[in-house]
Amino acid sequence: MDPVWLAIAFGLGLIVKLIGLPPLVGYLLAGFTLKYFGAESDDLIQNISDLGITLLLFTIGLKLRIKDLLHREIWGGASIHMLLVTLLMAVILFGLSYTSLHIFTDFTWQQALIIGFALSFSSTIYAVKILEEKSELKSAYGVLSIGILIIQDIFAVFYIVLVAGKLPSYWAIGLPVLFVIIRPVLLLILEKIGHGEILILYGFFLAFVVGAELFKFVGLKADLGALVVGILISNHKKAKELADSLMSFKDIFLIGFFLSIGLIGLPSLQMLILALILAVAINFKVILYFLVLTRFKVRARTSVFTSLALANFSEFGLIVASIAVGKGLIPSDWLVSIAISVAITFIISSPLNSNAHKIYSGIRKHLKKFETDKRLVYDKAFDIGDAEILVFGMGKLGMAVYEQLNRTYGRKVLGLDYNYDVVQRLKKEGKNIQQDDAADSEFWENIFQKSKNHKVRLVMLCMNDHASNLFSVERLKKTPYKGNIAAIARFEDERQQLEKMNVDAVYDIYSEAGYGFANHVCDQINIGCEVKKTIW
Repeated sequence: MDPVWLAIAFGLGLIVKLIGLPPLVGYLLAGFTLKYFGAESDDLIQNISDLGITLLLFTIGLKLRIKDLLHREIWGGASIHMLLVTLLMAVILFGLSYTSLHIFTDFTWQQALIIGFALSFSSTIYAVKILEEKSELKSAYGVLSIGILIIQDIFAVFYIVLVAGKLPSYWAIGLPVLFVIIRPVLLLILEKIGHGEILILYGFFLAFVVGAELFKFVGLKADLGALVVGILISNHKKAKELADSLMSFKDIFLIGFFLSIGLIGLPSLQMLILALILAVAINFKVILYFLVLTRFKVRARTSVFTSLALANFSEFGLIVASIAVGKGLIPSDWLVSIAISVAITFIISSPLNSNAHKIYSGIRKHLKKFETDKRLVYDKAFDIGDAEILVFGMGKLGMAVYEQLNRTYGRKVLGLDYNYDVVQRLKKEGKNIQQDDAADSEFWENIFQKSKNHKVRLVMLCMNDHASNLFSVERLKKTPYKGNIAAIARFEDERQQLEKMNVDAVYDIYSEAGYGFANHVCDQINIGCEVKKTIW
């Protein structure tokens, strides 16, 4: 069946992508299709799934800082939300026990609480995939979402230890000391190892040997070990390069995870009805995310985006449920129903996240009523002052654009980025930088509609995410702004989309790089060649 599931996964993934949904939805459908035709989850699929989850948590660790988890809105918001969702889901399920569905036969409050706890988790795998596709892992809501998911994962580990009866070995006490000792060695190797396949192999070694196997040896969750090792080296300058080099492997391996959900089992009619009811109940989970986060001084926009990213049930919920089934705490039928509900919430959540900007723009007036008077330091909108040129996206290209313009126009050029850490680092270097998001409709309205004194005459969109560039242009066109707009494109279809939106200048970063390189060489070695300069 291996060639068959590969072909079906590719076919359905391609079809789903062509209709505008993430391919992972197609992989879920492929799993159910294979199960319908009698396929079973074999060792290959399970091993690929395990590899994908381990690599996912390792790459999360490479981009995570411990101090992010110490923010009250993260550990407090995650804890309160899990408690509220557990209780609410338990009440809903216990109420359903009075129906004629046989799955609720001899249903107890204890079972309701266990299942409610399983449903309180949001999917780390799904959220990270969505954030990566939108290039928003380091945005305010991306950091908040990942932090909440990590706290939830910690609760899952405690649950496994307490309920599954798997107490760690006493050797686990020495892990912190061991990591303190070996961290300088790991960083030194990373510094000296170079690039290419040896870097990728080192990433596998760190994730699966130093992380997963070491934690498994002392009786702890292997995936948690990969996460911890990733955090250990996250401050190194090559951590991002390592994460990028592992991304394709992670994405391929995670296909096994989504297939394995569909292969858990086909539901009976009553199981399907229950799964649909649970999927509908995800609305309560989303609402509670929004209400809890806004009480922690998070902006309505950030709260909505975080809630949508976490608007799903989780693979950890399946782990919690499977352990409960193994201990005889809940009937086995519940595992299939929860698996189906997880898949349904993935499918529902995909278009919601793809259209998050538009959804918020349509209802923001009602949502802003829930905001508190004060804002978090990394979640504010700033005044652009007397800036005349705005450069959005402080990656390598954005910084090069900023530096070039700054030489001529000085402080009239303002760089903007949604990454709080990047902004603080560049400010220390003396750059004229502010934290803001070009995809934030409230930013454009504050600058160009509420304020008539702005001096902006050029907006340059240098963000890696094409969707964010498109949405930014769309929102900007709806304001009274009459200046010029320039944007980057990586592919021909992206360039055509931007030109159709009447962007004044579109810069194809790959084709134009050739002209820039030629000009640079001619200037450097003075060989008398003449290359026409490319301008915006």
